[in-house]
Amino acid sequence: MNTITLLQPDDWHAHLRDGLALKRTVPDLAQQFSRAICMPNLVPPVKTVDEANAYRERIMAHVPEGVDFDPRMVIYFTDNTAPDEVRKIADSEYVNAIKLYPAGATTNSDSGVSDIRKVYAVIEQMEKHQVPLLLHGEVTHNHIDIFDREKRFVDDILSPLLQQFPELKVVLEHITTSDAAHFVLEQDRNVAATITPQHLLFNRNDLLVGGVKPHFYCLPILKRQTHQQTLLEVATSGNPKFFLGTDSAPHSKNAKENACGCAGCYSAPTAIELYAQAFDQVSRIERLEGFASHFGADFYGLPRNTKTITLVKEDQVIPESLDYLDGEKIIPLYAGNTIQWRKM
Repeated sequence: MNTITLLQPDDWHAHLRDGLALKRTVPDLAQQFSRAICMPNLVPPVKTVDEANAYRERIMAHVPEGVDFDPRMVIYFTDNTAPDEVRKIADSEYVNAIKLYPAGATTNSDSGVSDIRKVYAVIEQMEKHQVPLLLHGEVTHNHIDIFDREKRFVDDILSPLLQQFPELKVVLEHITTSDAAHFVLEQDRNVAATITPQHLLFNRNDLLVGGVKPHFYCLPILKRQTHQQTLLEVATSGNPKFFLGTDSAPHSKNAKENACGCAGCYSAPTAIELYAQAFDQVSRIERLEGFASHFGADFYGLPRNTKTITLVKEDQVIPESLDYLDGEKIIPLYAGNTIQWRKM
């Protein structure tokens, strides 16, 4: 298959940042996706519906003329989130979910939830109103190996949570392990997962062999090839519990390439082509539309898009770098390498 036409895809997990960063990130994402769940881990975080709507206005100011783009907003779960905020989300036009970061799990997560039991009153309201809970699924205890943190979250946090709230709508974000994939498969339809392009295309060898490659460093970290293979199997299976979420996150080259480089991969400019590469590598390109364009919208109760895009099997070289902020650069995911698909 040398061309494929699909409904315009959505990105159900993306980081745009704020301020000057939006000049780079919003056009990149809007040229690829019709909608995007916009992560709330700003500084300070987006903690209320009013703050989320204000953030959406700042995003909309950078959407290119003639491009239809609908940012879907999320508020940041803290130990002090009010249960009343859940009804506001349920009644909101643009705010769709609450995002839970375990405190210290990733970039700008220091305000996250310190103990999930502290916010059970809010989660009870989320289950009642069917407001999705989006989870960064890692524990953060220093003594737990970084490669085991997702599995421990599933076992120690998520499993008991769903026993307590069996009807809660949950998206386990950017899953990276066979353990997480199999857990999602075993749950009812109220539990789903997003998968990133980097976790489909790469594994920890790409990060570590021959020296540390900082632009492959993300959280949750890349895992073994066996986990990568499981993610490819579930993403390309046609199972509606798995859908597209890039976790695209902009960091300047200087912030990534230093003694304490930050976590995140920037995939927004060529995201759908990267997913097409992954699906094509396992001869399942015909299943890309469900993963990219159907299943996420269905889970969130939003209408599927009606416009289409076409991908053609044609080599393109991902740029070595992109302009960012004032004279800084971003190194995009797989920079300088050739992929076999291009968006027309």
